[in-house]
Amino acid sequence: MHHDIEKVLIDEEVIQKRLDILAEKVKEDFTGKPIVVVALLKGAILFMADLLRRVPLAMEIECLNVASYHGGTESSGTVSFLDRSLPDVSGRSVLLLDDILDTGRTLDAVMNKLKEHGAAEVKTCVLLAKDIPRDMQKEADYTGFVIGDEFVVGYGLDYKGRYRNLPFVGILKESAI
Repeated sequence: MHHDIEKVLIDEEVIQKRLDILAEKVKEDFTGKPIVVVALLKGAILFMADLLRRVPLAMEIECLNVASYHGGTESSGTVSFLDRSLPDVSGRSVLLLDDILDTGRTLDAVMNKLKEHGAAEVKTCVLLAKDIPRDMQKEADYTGFVIGDEFVVGYGLDYKGRYRNLPFVGILKESAI
C-alpha cells in the first residue's frame, strides 16, 4: 500500500503533536458545557479517536454517515445524508468533526441540520483544510493543517475505500488513481 504513495505530506509524529494542541483548545472552549461530539463517517474516525482521548471532558460521542465524494477524487457538490436520524443535540454544545474541509458543503449542510434540531452551538474541527476559495463554510473553528488543493489519503482519508489506515497523510501516485 505504501508503494502507492507519491509523497508523505504530514507524518504521524507531526499529526500527533498537532492533536495535542487541538485538544487543549477544545478543552478550553467546552469546559462546563453539555457536549455532544458528532464525527462524520468514515473519514473522521481515526481523527476522532486520537483527538478525543486527549480531551478530559464528559461528552457524548455520536457518528453521522454523510458523503460528498462518492468514490472519486473531487467532491461531487452534493451532500448525501446516509443516516436517517440525528443525535439529540437540543440545547447542547456540539463539536462537529470531519477529516477534511474542501468545498465546505458537507460541514455547512450538517451544521444547518444540527441547528435545525436545536443545538445551542456548533463548532467545527477538521484535521485538514484545503487552501481554496469556498462559497459555504469559510473556515473551521479548529483546524489541524492547511494543505494545497490536492487529493490526499491516509489517517482516515480514502480513495475508493483504501488507504484510510495509513498513519500519515500522503499524496497518491497517479498510477494508483
